[in-house]
Amino acid sequence: MAKIKGANAVLDVMYKWGIDHLYGFPGGSFDSTMNAIYEMQDKIKFIEVRHEEAGALAASAEYKLTGKLGVCMGSAGPGAIHLMNGLYDAKYDKTPMVALVANVPTPRQDINFFQAFDEMPWFRDVAVWVHQAKTKEALPVLMDTAIRQAYAKKGPAVLVIPKDFGWQEIEDNYRVSASNHVADNYAAPTAESIEAATKLIKEAKNPVVYFGLGASAAADELKEFADKFKMPMMSSYLGKGIVEDSFKPYLGTIGRIGGKAPNEVQGHTDLVVWVGNNSPFSVLWFPKNAKVIQIDVDPEKQGKRHSVDVSILADAKKSLRALIDAGEAREESPLYKAALADREEWDAWTASFADDHLKDEGRVRQEPIWDVINKEAADNAVFAIDVGNVNMDHARLLNMNGKQRWTTSGLYATMGYGSPAAIAAATAMPDREVWHLAGDGGFAMMSQELLTLARYNMHVLTVVFTNETLGFIEAEQRDESNQPLSGVIIPDNDWAKVAEGMNMKAFTVHDKAEFQAAVEEWKKMDGPAFIDVKYTKHMAYSTELNTLDDPEFVKYYHAEALHPFSYFAEKFGLEIDAASGASGHSEDKAEALQVQATSSASTPETAPDTSSGASH
Repeated sequence: MAKIKGANAVLDVMYKWGIDHLYGFPGGSFDSTMNAIYEMQDKIKFIEVRHEEAGALAASAEYKLTGKLGVCMGSAGPGAIHLMNGLYDAKYDKTPMVALVANVPTPRQDINFFQAFDEMPWFRDVAVWVHQAKTKEALPVLMDTAIRQAYAKKGPAVLVIPKDFGWQEIEDNYRVSASNHVADNYAAPTAESIEAATKLIKEAKNPVVYFGLGASAAADELKEFADKFKMPMMSSYLGKGIVEDSFKPYLGTIGRIGGKAPNEVQGHTDLVVWVGNNSPFSVLWFPKNAKVIQIDVDPEKQGKRHSVDVSILADAKKSLRALIDAGEAREESPLYKAALADREEWDAWTASFADDHLKDEGRVRQEPIWDVINKEAADNAVFAIDVGNVNMDHARLLNMNGKQRWTTSGLYATMGYGSPAAIAAATAMPDREVWHLAGDGGFAMMSQELLTLARYNMHVLTVVFTNETLGFIEAEQRDESNQPLSGVIIPDNDWAKVAEGMNMKAFTVHDKAEFQAAVEEWKKMDGPAFIDVKYTKHMAYSTELNTLDDPEFVKYYHAEALHPFSYFAEKFGLEIDAASGASGHSEDKAEALQVQATSSASTPETAPDTSSGASH
């Protein structure tokens, strides 16, 4: 019988599952696995990141983009701990991935050896499955199990490999179970649930659709459903891109990062068709007395965020199709008409800034830059979105077409996600154009990964929006807690010079024309490029305040062309509480607006505090 080293057997199992690369950083405790990578380089590509956290985040991002499990590795001790952020991202976003973690040789365990500690307890909370091999023969069995467990339980699986087992030979006779892995096949809805849901749809006056990532395979059905039953559509942030942004009934995402229309419309519905959505913020939205039809394959999600009147424990695509076939077409409701008019006005207002006619100390507004991205991005482009105000700009300003893909750190929302996600996109989808979009706060956390992009000559455009603040946290301090700004200032940096020092073509731009020229130059290139956009310090429109009855608010946001929702409600005959149109002005909101007007674009008199206590 042929022999194979333990570490080679682990990689062979991975390869037979169709996984031909992994992300990692070498360490002494992983010498056996690094040797296996060298010996199997014709089958396995090693993407050497500059930090293990980047490798774990890349593995998580890969599944989000492709539906195919990613693999990362970390050496014993610090290398293992550095994986945690990526593993928690995968846990929160229910993302299958496998982390290979080294341990010191078995004779050196449990005796306070160099870099040795009890790794198993560290991973029990984050992993859906975690195991350390107790024999060398178990290694391929456990790797196969780790992959199956990650797919089945939709989360990170962790395999701990003692260094000595990786070197030792075993019989090369393990049968891999990859051929038995089949795609998810969720149940169809019951006739009773469809009948009950159809009745509620017929009786509703102003119904809406609220969908999330669980509806990702049901784009056509969502649009047909909204058309037939004349329902405005809103989504969680992670639901963006399922339906193309040009589809008029789709208002966008609800919440702080979303636009004006969805945030206003959600408060005036009497029925929500809730499809594959588990946004934790949704407990704050929709009238408490609104009826809910919830479609989800997970029984734990039913009723988790809102009381539910009809639970449909079934596949989103099948359920929507059944409702379309069973229900009677509806006329446009007053809420539907008001919602589309509200969105149309918002779109026109946003477009009015596309040529940057409002200047901010020589810096460019958000809209002109994203107008170029919309026009220049390939029809099948991939967007790696970091965490921060870039999520707001992406949610409001990027017009996705249904064929483009994007990823971010969703429920875990860790800053620094963009660089590793771009590495994953360029590795797993090398024929597609990749845009890495980040604020200066998030980019600074993983800026070293420019070295990885350059080393492997990945065709990625990194765009950093430099506004010298942790903008998302600044807005929280200003709009939510009404406190003085604290710990959010970022020094102005020459990021282009940093990128050039990491072997990358780089540009610094201050306006739309300069950005356009830089993008065009990257498109002619074979590898990566970097653009530092000197971005406005003027914060994006606050949907949390949304006080269009306040002249100071209107003046600050140049919102003279916008109307409060009460205007559209009256125009289309929507009966609402008189107090629930535009948000009422209050002393707290006035104070917040004053903080914003005086602080967001000012230079601090004292040395900047660059250590923010803000959560990621």
